[in-house]
Amino acid sequence: MENTLKEELETATRVYSLLVDFFVTYSFQVMGAILILLIGYFLARYVSRVVLRLCEKKGLDITLRLFIGRVIYLVVMVCFVIISLGKFGISLTPFLAAVGALALGAGMALQGLVSNYGAGLSIILTRPFVVGNTIKVQDVSGVVEEIKLATTILVTEDGEEITIPNKHIIGEILHNSFEYRVVENIVGIDYSSDSDAAIKIIQDSLASLEFVAKEPSPQVGIDGFGESSIDIGVRFWVPTRSFFKSKYQANNTIWQALQAGGIQIPFPRRDVKLLEK
Repeated sequence: MENTLKEELETATRVYSLLVDFFVTYSFQVMGAILILLIGYFLARYVSRVVLRLCEKKGLDITLRLFIGRVIYLVVMVCFVIISLGKFGISLTPFLAAVGALALGAGMALQGLVSNYGAGLSIILTRPFVVGNTIKVQDVSGVVEEIKLATTILVTEDGEEITIPNKHIIGEILHNSFEYRVVENIVGIDYSSDSDAAIKIIQDSLASLEFVAKEPSPQVGIDGFGESSIDIGVRFWVPTRSFFKSKYQANNTIWQALQAGGIQIPFPRRDVKLLEK
């Protein structure tokens, strides 16, 4: 028991001596490295904010501003990390070689993730769409809420968030209707009704609604001729964030206006002929 206690005390004494020797030898280096990292952190944040304000004054897109700000922050921090490592006499050559080897291996193992980051960088630089635009890609549509390096986040009118990997956006057919989305309807009127009057009523109804876009202006005209009705085509643009609410309200307004104007909307009709045997 006494031998075990002595061994533990000797071990603790050696550890204590090693710690004392380390702090005596490297205390100034450790304090200097920590001080350098703190200076780098605050300087990186300051420079990043200055660059963001400058980009905002120049009218750059918010996604591009954030990307530039993050890159500036990382570059400044990396520089100060390299300086702090030098305080310990660490050679950067083998360190950089190891990082390069790890990056190569990780790149081969994570090709999908790397391609997402590459596609995200392409989106940020070329800006085929920006935050607030309405896009449709691969049968998915919504308002662009955020553009990240790896993913793009869309929001629907129902409050759903759709996360799309950026590699599925670049190289695909992309529809961008900006803040608006088109509503396309067909209104059938009786052949005995005045089509010009019906078109005018629908145009006036849409013009009375504030949420219907003035540019591009609504399009109303004869779309075709059905078996029992003249088909009036109606196209107008409404904010994507309230697409269905606006569509239903516009349809109700058009229906009430047609009724008030005496325009008949016919029921489907079939002529049945009985043959005698």
